[in-house]
Amino acid sequence: MEDQSVVDVGDVRLAYRTWGDPFGSPVVLLHGLGGSSLSWEAVGALLGEEWRVYAIDLRGHGESDWPDEYAFEQMRDDVLEFLDACELDRVGLVGHSMGGVAAYLLAEEHADRVERLVLIETPPPFPGQPADDSIPPGPVDYDENVLAAVRAQIAEPDPHWEEELGQIVAPTLMIAGGPESSMPQGRLADMASLIPDCRLITLGGGHQVHKKHADQVAQQITEFFTS
Repeated sequence: MEDQSVVDVGDVRLAYRTWGDPFGSPVVLLHGLGGSSLSWEAVGALLGEEWRVYAIDLRGHGESDWPDEYAFEQMRDDVLEFLDACELDRVGLVGHSMGGVAAYLLAEEHADRVERLVLIETPPPFPGQPADDSIPPGPVDYDENVLAAVRAQIAEPDPHWEEELGQIVAPTLMIAGGPESSMPQGRLADMASLIPDCRLITLGGGHQVHKKHADQVAQQITEFFTS
């Protein structure tokens, strides 16, 4: 059963959805640009059969606050404060696209909080990456100011992001969307090679692979978290 809640983290109120046993091991899901926790509905329900699942509306998206300040470092810090507010010590962390960037930044800077890391169609921290134009269709449920801010950082990431990939100690699974994706798939392999304990798989389905193949994505995450 799905529940919806809010929590204050610093000056921002974050909305989130939960599935599963309240006493289960925690898994946190972070959505992509222009999305929300709703994008995880199918995957969250499936993962909730095994874990306590939290899907956050990141700042500027969904029911969370739209503060007009949208750096990835702020999103990373929001997630860290979310873990503290919900008293979650170590979690399985799953991020799609924009959410994947926030996820690996957290794993770089706060290794003690991330048990395992899953990055789905996540832009690698290399200069010159194309902007993510695959905004989910449907009614706009995000602050349009977030688009330029996020795309600028993806195109010209802080060099520190790449330098610190080697400091990620959490076992990591990267999931690629294959040739249907607008994201350069070869660069995902380059990124995977820089993370010490990382495996890259391709499921197909394009950039929104977690929505097109929710059952396969949930199965891969389940197998990875229990291996």
